[in-house]
Amino acid sequence: MSKTLDLAKELISLKSVTPNDAGCQEIVAKRLKQFGFNIENLNFGDVKNLWAILGDSGPIFAFLGHTDVVPPGPIDQWESDPFCPTEKNELLVGRGSADMKGSVAAFVTSIEEYLSSKPNISGRLAVLLTSDEEGPAVDGVAKVIDYLEKKGEKIEWCLVGEPTSNQQVGDVYKIGRRGSVSAKIIVHGSQGHVAYPDRAINPIHEFSGALDELSKLTWKDKTGNFQDSVLQISNINSGTGATNVIPGTLTLHLNVRHSPSTTSDEIKNDIQSVLDKHKINFEILWEIGGLPFLTEKKELTNAVELSIKEVIGINSISSTDGGTSDGRFVAPTGAQVVELGPGNASIHKINESVRIKDLENLHKIYVSILAKLLNA
Repeated sequence: MSKTLDLAKELISLKSVTPNDAGCQEIVAKRLKQFGFNIENLNFGDVKNLWAILGDSGPIFAFLGHTDVVPPGPIDQWESDPFCPTEKNELLVGRGSADMKGSVAAFVTSIEEYLSSKPNISGRLAVLLTSDEEGPAVDGVAKVIDYLEKKGEKIEWCLVGEPTSNQQVGDVYKIGRRGSVSAKIIVHGSQGHVAYPDRAINPIHEFSGALDELSKLTWKDKTGNFQDSVLQISNINSGTGATNVIPGTLTLHLNVRHSPSTTSDEIKNDIQSVLDKHKINFEILWEIGGLPFLTEKKELTNAVELSIKEVIGINSISSTDGGTSDGRFVAPTGAQVVELGPGNASIHKINESVRIKDLENLHKIYVSILAKLLNA
């Protein structure tokens, strides 16, 4: 049995549902410490973070990952215990196998293999892990990056182990992610009886014109790497539950996933303009879930593409689709950030799994990337 598979199983067996780390980082730290890594446990509230670094000077290459997982859902719908890793039909089944304990295991074993044959590296090698990626992501990577910046430590190359692949490991890797702007809009009317509409103000009617216009908002991508940005309405709620009452308020939630071509302020201004145009009585609360980023084709992307070609024999496709990731906290520091991990078809699902062969190939790809960036 391979070291990567063994370690993945050990990590999956720990019930590290956000924000609980359940001892995963301790296992990783113990193994890295044997290779001379300096270990810092940076914990904030219930969230555990690990920063492990090797080397005294030079650019930092960092593996970035998370040890927390989403809840398993109904246990009786799983074919096996989600926290008892099981091999079946050349798959490793268990919560977190793909997202992302398989990648974390490959981080560690690739480092061990590389340093065993190349103890003197050019630059510095680091691992950053958090137990708060699947949750609010407030006390995780964002705070660790703040801590590192205050110390004057800057990551040059960051590889995030998120599950990016489709048909086989390495066929897709991410070079960027869209930003996220969310809003909660409360439209105020005046409650009354449906038989006397002249004595009330119906916020649903008042908002209908703005709703139609908001749903048609788009923002063009000028980078050539992202889809155009569109506004999506995720929830509308109004009414008292009674059919004879005109409601007094309407609450709406919306989200825009946007490329670097558009700033969050531009999106906010465009939405505000639509609401002002329709002269409705409203209040709005904003939330910026993350800034967009795009990594240029440079040393890190070259190392990733060459390594995938050497190990798998395919030309990988770079992508920017999907949701946000913790890479959004690292990219603003100027780091080159890519995401490369196993298949994502089963993530967050019942019977989450990863191909065992993909874990082995991911390990080999990571070793190759280390060699290309850190060879003295």
